[in-house]
Amino acid sequence: MLTMQSEDPDKHPSRLAWTMMEPYHTVIYFAPEARAAYSEAGLKGYWMGYFASRAAAMGPVPASVVTATFYNFHPNMVARAIPDAWRFSTPEKILSARQHAADVILRRLLGDNIIASAELAEAAELAKIAAGACSVAGRPLFAGHASLPWPEQSHLALWHATTLLREFRGDGHIAALLAENVDGCEAHLTMVGKGTLTREAIQPNRGWSDEDWRAAQERLIQRGWLDQTGTLTTEGQNRRRHIEQVTDELALPPWQALGENKFERLLSLMKKFSIQILEQGGVPMPNPVGVPDPRNLA
Repeated sequence: MLTMQSEDPDKHPSRLAWTMMEPYHTVIYFAPEARAAYSEAGLKGYWMGYFASRAAAMGPVPASVVTATFYNFHPNMVARAIPDAWRFSTPEKILSARQHAADVILRRLLGDNIIASAELAEAAELAKIAAGACSVAGRPLFAGHASLPWPEQSHLALWHATTLLREFRGDGHIAALLAENVDGCEAHLTMVGKGTLTREAIQPNRGWSDEDWRAAQERLIQRGWLDQTGTLTTEGQNRRRHIEQVTDELALPPWQALGENKFERLLSLMKKFSIQILEQGGVPMPNPVGVPDPRNLA
């Protein structure tokens, strides 16, 4: 059985998989083709496209459901996009636009040779096996996307699989945050306090006001997680490390289903594709998603 192989948390199988696979999915949030596709589908502005395209797999849900499942965005930011998005368009149109955008983006970034390669087809099959081993129990956003049909083309099947696997991980991460009584804004402060992200990069992109930020910082100071400068204390480092450990463990089932050899094969393939995407400028590094650069891992 695939288990934790190293004391280095960055080498946990689940974290390695996220690092190697996330760029393949995340292109949908940065490429101009996605914004154009959502605009053509009737949506208005980047954030309406983001919220609606990621939530559409759950159907025309209210803003409260999007806030719950996305977790770390201010509710008012979500409410500016949802439910208006469902009046301007439909979940079906938005999902079609999203897949079309993924097709165009990946073809541009990877090129015809990689798109048509046996390696990409192999990666798609392995990732599909992994995604098929994930349970929907307690994973609402994953469950919505898992209900969608699998694309026939390998590069899109792989993109769908990376989407499923990252939403499966994300749902588990929310559970880990809830278990530690860390709300959406506080979660950002722990990442800034750790040095993973900057306040300037994350606060305006998640809709939290300066007042919200100060209140969250004060709560974490009172809990002993942050010092007065906003840096994680020893206690804060330990608790944040525990959250990441729980997240990684909850994300382990798909990789255990693959087994060690297929897991290592999939990651070696995904590293090639993700590095190609990064070198073509498909995902900025660093980025608000917080995914590490796979080029930094041996």
